[in-house]
Amino acid sequence: MKKYMVLLSMVLLSTLGNVFAQRSKIIIPDIAGYQTLKGDFHMHTVFSDGHVWPTFRVNEALRDGMDVIAITEHMDYEGFPEEIERDYNKSYEIAAEAAKDKGLMVIKGVEISPRVPPYHHNAIFLEDANSLPMEYMKNTHKKFIMKDSITREQLMEPFLEAQRQGAFVSYNHPSYNWWDKKDTVLFTDFHQELLDKGILGGVEVVNSGRYNIIAHRMAMKYNLTMLCNTDEHYDMYPRYVDTHRPMTLVFVEEKTPEGVEEAMRAKRTALYFGDYVVARQPEAEALFKAAVGVDAEKKDRKGEPIIVVTLKNTSDIPFHLQLKSRYNIELLPLGQLILGAQEEKEVVLKEVWDTPDETKLEVKVENILVTPDEAMLTQFTFSDFE
Repeated sequence: MKKYMVLLSMVLLSTLGNVFAQRSKIIIPDIAGYQTLKGDFHMHTVFSDGHVWPTFRVNEALRDGMDVIAITEHMDYEGFPEEIERDYNKSYEIAAEAAKDKGLMVIKGVEISPRVPPYHHNAIFLEDANSLPMEYMKNTHKKFIMKDSITREQLMEPFLEAQRQGAFVSYNHPSYNWWDKKDTVLFTDFHQELLDKGILGGVEVVNSGRYNIIAHRMAMKYNLTMLCNTDEHYDMYPRYVDTHRPMTLVFVEEKTPEGVEEAMRAKRTALYFGDYVVARQPEAEALFKAAVGVDAEKKDRKGEPIIVVTLKNTSDIPFHLQLKSRYNIELLPLGQLILGAQEEKEVVLKEVWDTPDETKLEVKVENILVTPDEAMLTQFTFSDFE
C-alpha cells in the first residue's frame, strides 16, 4: 500500500504542480540558416535523486516553450529503491510517451557521477542507459557509497560504453563542491584521456542559472560545446519565478534528435540565463542580428542635420548596448542604451553636416559574452542617405 500511495502522490504532483505555475513562453528568433531550439539537457526525477515524476518534467517543458529535454538520472544512485525498481531507461520512456505529438523532443540520457575524478558527466543520445557499468559503486540505495578500492579502469568503463553507443558526453558543473587540496586541477589527466579518445565533447558552463567561469575557460581552451542546464531535482518554478528558465539554445538544420546531436557536435549552441547570453562569436552575432533590426534616416531638425537610427528588438532577450559612431550620439552618456525585450528605441546621431555615403554604428553588447573576458562586438552599416 505504501508503494502505491507514494506513486499516486507523485502522479498527482505532476498533474497539479503546473496549474499554479503558468508563464509566458520566451520568444527567441531563428538565425540565418538554422532553427533555434530551446533545450535543457540535465534534469532528474524520482528514478534517481529527484523528487518529481517524469511527466512533471514534460509539463514544465511544455509550459516554458521548450523544444527538447533530456532527463539524466544518476546511474549510481537510487532515491526510492523500495518503491521504484532500478531502471534508468524508465524515466525517458515515461517522459517520451507523455511528450508524444506535443512538439517536445525527449532525449535518452544518464549522469555518470563518481565523486572522484573525472567527477560528474552526462551522456545523452544513448541507446540503453542500464548497460553502463558502475563497478566503482558499493551501495546505491538512498546513499552514494563507492568501493574502498577503485581502479581507473572501473571509472573509465561507463564512458567507454557510452562511446560504443554513440553518446555525446559533457562535463557537468566543474568545481561544484569538488575543491580538494590534493586535487585542485579540475581538468585532470582523466579528462585529457577522455578528450584524446574522442569521448568528451561538451562542458556545462551554466548550471541552475549559475555561470561558471572555470567551465567557460575550459570550453574555450579545449574547444568544447557549451551547455546551460537547470540540473533540477524539484519543481523548478520557485527557483525561476522572477526570471526565466535557463536554457541551451541549439541552432539546428532540422528539428529532430539527429539535428540536435549534429548541432551539439558542431558546437552551435548559445546559453541564455538571467539577462546574459554566452556563445562563440559566430552564433552570438547571428543571434543578436536576428533579434535586433536597425533602420536609419537622415533628417533636418530646425536646420541641424541628424541621422535617426531605429533599433527594434523582436526577441524576449534584453540587450545592454554601448554604441559608438563617427558622429556625436545624443542623450546617451558613453553611448549606453538598454534595449528591452520587444522594445523599439530611437538613437540620434547629431551634427551630420556632411551627408555620408555610408556610416557605421559600432555596437558592444555587454550582456553577450563571447569569451570569459570579452563582450560581443558588431556593427551596423547604413548607406544611401540622399
